[in-house]
Amino acid sequence: MMKLTRRGVLAGAGSFGLTMLAGPLFGQHVYKEIHALEPGEFTWHPERQPRGPVAVIVSLDEQLVHVYRNGVRIAVSTCSTGKPGHSTPTGVFVVLQKDRDHRSSTYNNAPMPNTNRLTWDGIALHAGNLPGYPASHGCVRLPLKFSALLFDVTHLGTPVIIADEHHFPMDVAHPGMILGGYAEHEFEDVLATLEPRKHPSDWDLDEAHPITSMIASSHDKKIAIIENDREIADGPLIWDGEPLGSHVYVLKGAHDAAQGMHWEALTYSGSSGGLHDLRRVRTDKAFSETIRQHVHPGMIYVFTDLPLHPDNRSGRDFVIMS
Repeated sequence: MMKLTRRGVLAGAGSFGLTMLAGPLFGQHVYKEIHALEPGEFTWHPERQPRGPVAVIVSLDEQLVHVYRNGVRIAVSTCSTGKPGHSTPTGVFVVLQKDRDHRSSTYNNAPMPNTNRLTWDGIALHAGNLPGYPASHGCVRLPLKFSALLFDVTHLGTPVIIADEHHFPMDVAHPGMILGGYAEHEFEDVLATLEPRKHPSDWDLDEAHPITSMIASSHDKKIAIIENDREIADGPLIWDGEPLGSHVYVLKGAHDAAQGMHWEALTYSGSSGGLHDLRRVRTDKAFSETIRQHVHPGMIYVFTDLPLHPDNRSGRDFVIMS
């Protein structure tokens, strides 16, 4: 049996490029109230909701990461976000790339275990040192153990909302199909198109089963469909003319009682502007049919009053900056 020495532990920590050896580095699963979590501590209870689409909310003021699955919070972890001069951007992101053994191309090949990439210019969720205050170069650092658990439940397209404050999800049942109404007798036909598509927890990360997202922008008067990280179609946005607000909807599945779709609604950017009412937004018949071809549980639908193509978004980024 190998004897564990202080020198050996230091060498092992050095191989991660991380210097702290206590809980804030490796992380510790604890049974505590959220407000009592110390740096490096986290809660993890996937049994509270074993299946369903995952959404992640990073709260900058709390320095906490909240993980929801099918609308139920299954985990909370301490984190460390961007320090002054390297602030973590706020807005809506999706996971663009996953890499368990990622190394930084910017910071001396530094290891970034369990990376969930959010932008192509370097913002990501990954394991790192947690000193108890914002200390990163813009990424969201997580305890190593927690980052590994999170890596296992995210997929390409998982929504990550980075906000100044934390907003709890709400359930929204839309009594119409996505963006257009339909008669009650059509509901079974809608279900027939939805059910064969894989659930995100079983998703194969390949082109055969792309992850779909939609963005409705009142600024551009358009709705864009994005598969993984590429925009594939857009159509006209028809709405009531009032601000849409800043909302993210995650499709949970069919809602039999409402004869419609069941959504998890998240508000971001520190404002609840606009109502959680999907009926405010629609499109023309042709684009509604295009949308129906891409619907699946776990897809996200973003409302924003900002442009679809902000200056800081590259051609393959999915990001709505607030």
